[in-house]
Amino acid sequence: MIRCRIAVFGAGAWGTALAQAFCNTHEVSLWGRDRPHLEEIAHLRENRRYLPGVRLHDTLGIQADFRTAAEQADLHLVVTPLAGLRETARQLRQLRPGTPLLWACKGFEAGSGLLPHEIITEELGPDAPCGVLTGPSFAAEVARGLPAAVTLAARDATFAHHWVGVLHQPLLRIYANTDLVGCEVGGAVKNVMAIAAGVSDGMGFGLNARAALITRGLAEIARLARALAGRSETLMGLAGMGDLILTCTGDLSRNRRVGLALAQGKSLADILSELGHVAEGVSTAREVVRLAQRHGVEMPVCEAIDALLHHGLNARSAVERLLARDPREE
Repeated sequence: MIRCRIAVFGAGAWGTALAQAFCNTHEVSLWGRDRPHLEEIAHLRENRRYLPGVRLHDTLGIQADFRTAAEQADLHLVVTPLAGLRETARQLRQLRPGTPLLWACKGFEAGSGLLPHEIITEELGPDAPCGVLTGPSFAAEVARGLPAAVTLAARDATFAHHWVGVLHQPLLRIYANTDLVGCEVGGAVKNVMAIAAGVSDGMGFGLNARAALITRGLAEIARLARALAGRSETLMGLAGMGDLILTCTGDLSRNRRVGLALAQGKSLADILSELGHVAEGVSTAREVVRLAQRHGVEMPVCEAIDALLHHGLNARSAVERLLARDPREE
């Protein structure tokens, strides 16, 4: 097995979980923007803010200096919220150009509507050695060493297969893919669908309704992926169906919890304040609807959730809007 030095940028739940997982076989350092938070992690060997109760390996390095983390790594792994991807990539380009880069951010960039790989292309160029790590994986379970399977997608099949070989582990299985668009659309839009599933469950509509919502949600995701030149079969795998099912049904899902709270009549501001984490589906809903309209893609579930989150529609009206749609062929 090849042992390498990995710098993980982003000390939230998912960044910490991946750092914990990979330090079983690699030399890993974890960087975050909040120095006092990093000092607390180093002292307690626990990320109490985002992963309480998980004892971090003694071999996991905590690095407060961005330059040191970047310059000493063979692989850069960016696990910031999507809003931080562009600036992090820009800094890495200046410090260590050409270093292989993976990101685990999901969503569409606010304002531009760009997918993560499009942001990376703008910042690092079209030939940068890079890819996305995505799929059905709750941070708390990965950090505790429970089994999971994810996808590593890159334009360059050789790059994808190489890093799958380096990073693949018995309890964190990684599969190669070359459909960046399909994988990223699946990872982004499933967060919007999870909010919808939370609303449905919170209003007591039952398991039948949830199954229908997930199924129709997958159809919406596939339509958008195809419009953006992604492959339909990608959405049948880990980065599509797998991630969608997990996020819509698992109680650890932040986006699902947003939907549950909306069904209780709570305001979005209060929900996000109580959550204490980024719920990417909130900002993604707006960008998905804009993108769908631009490409002429029908996405009624996403439109209803966007109206609920950003245009004053209440939860019951959002559901009634979906139920009132005309019957049609599947």
